[in-house]
Parts: sequence; structure tokens; C-alpha cells
Amino acid sequence: MIERIDGHTILIGLMAYPIRHSMSPTMHNNAFAKLGLNYAYLAFDVDNDRLPKAIDAIRTLDMRGSNISMPNKQKVIPLLDKLDPAAKMVGAVNTIVNDNGILTGYTTDGTGFMKSLDDEGLNIRGEKMTLAGAGGAGTAIAIQAALAGVKEISIFNAKDPSWENAKRNVDIINEKTDCHATLHAIEDKTDFKNEIASSYIYCDSTGVGMKPLEDMTLVEDPNWFRPDMIVFDTVYAPRTTKLMKIAQQAGVKHVFNGLGMMLEQGAEAFKLWTGKEMPVEYIRELLFSEDK
Repeated sequence: MIERIDGHTILIGLMAYPIRHSMSPTMHNNAFAKLGLNYAYLAFDVDNDRLPKAIDAIRTLDMRGSNISMPNKQKVIPLLDKLDPAAKMVGAVNTIVNDNGILTGYTTDGTGFMKSLDDEGLNIRGEKMTLAGAGGAGTAIAIQAALAGVKEISIFNAKDPSWENAKRNVDIINEKTDCHATLHAIEDKTDFKNEIASSYIYCDSTGVGMKPLEDMTLVEDPNWFRPDMIVFDTVYAPRTTKLMKIAQQAGVKHVFNGLGMMLEQGAEAFKLWTGKEMPVEYIRELLFSEDK
């Protein structure tokens, strides 16, 4: 890393809070080094309050761009100049590209989610999904899954300020795709259990299971799951979340954390910044080796 940094090094950021757990700097910096690209990727603790000045810094420092994660994926939109059509539809941004001071927002979370399942040889198109959460990642996953051919999505969300966004997601899916989406209150545990029981995949896109909530899960009973379904947690730190442990107790064959999704969404962002294909298999071996 030190040998690569000089007066011409181009900076890319990651702005979120909390963020020190992120594997994205490891992923991108190793990919830059592998391809001999003079870029550096750094993580910055940035919450909603600090976000406007942080976005200004992208222009001021002539950064190539930045990734954006919780809690900033929706708050960042008014601070940008343009939105990619997918980001506009999703209403969330996880990648910013700076072209001579013009900041364009993109979303790569949804494609990363679908590609990570494809990588495992799993096809959820034509199937039913139950999804917890309607934040930036959850919104991207829901809409991309619907566009890709998932037949039915039951979205569960708390009746908090994000409820309106969950309603928006359902309306967009029902109006603009062939998928049928419904909205449910996550407080209704009986409904939650029944929808999971009739689904091929359950995905948790909330922050439950990630620090400081690593001892928590929305599903506490292994009997809610079947061995023949998929359980997907978008959290990847810790590598094995409490949700994943519950699913494993139920004998679920296909249980995943968000590392594969992180890799694939990162590959999409990498290409937006550099115009190059990320060496995905090299980075996959590097990241997943920590699980061995």
C-alpha cells in the first residue's frame, strides 16, 4: 500500500457510521494493487449530521467518489447532482462517482444481492421472498429482486419513520414490475412466521445482528425455518450472526452472510470508478480465507 501511494494517488472513500468493521477497504485496495491502479480507498466515520460537509469534501479534494452506507443511503440523495435511473427508482445510493465536480449517485446493492446468489448456483426467480427491512439495502434488494423475476415479496418493517419508505417500495414493485409485493408489520410475529413458512428465501436487510446488536435476531425460533429454504443475512460482521446460528440449528442448507453481496456490489462500484473489472475471484479468496 505504502509503495503505491504518491502525489498522483486518487482517493475513494466509504462514508457510514459505524464503519470500522468494514471489509470494503481490504477489498478495494487489494483489487487496486492487483491491477496496478493508483487509487486508495479509506473508510470515514460519517453520520447524517456530518454528511453534507463530507460530500462537499468529495468535490473539494477531487476524490473519484465514495461508497455510502448506513445511515446515509437515502439522506445523501439531495446532496448529489444526478441519480442513475436505478438509484432514482430505489430511492437510495450506495456509490457516488465524481466526474469533474458532478456527483452522480448509483445503487449496486440489489445487483450485488442477486449476483451473490447466482454465484452459489441458487435461483430465486419465480419464487417467494420474505424480506425484513426497507432501508437503503432492503429497498435495493426488494426492487432488484422484483425486476429480476422474483414472483412475490412480503416486506416486513417496523412501524417507525421507515414505514412510509416500505409502503413506497411496495407501490413501486406492484406498479412497475410483474412481482406482487405486500407490506406487513414486523411486530406481528404470527404473520411474520407464516410468511416465512411459505417462502423460498428469507432475507434480513436490517442492522440487527451487527454491532452493537450482535446478540439479537428478528427470528429467535429455529422452527420458523425449513431445511430446504435459503436464509440470507446482509450483515457480515460478525461472520456468523445470531440469525445464521438459528437457521443452522434448523438444518437450513443454504445460510449466508452478506460477504458475497458485499463483494459483488463492490465489483459493480469498482467498475464505475475505474472502468476496469474487479479481479473478483482473487478478492473472493482473500476475503473468504478468513472463514477457513
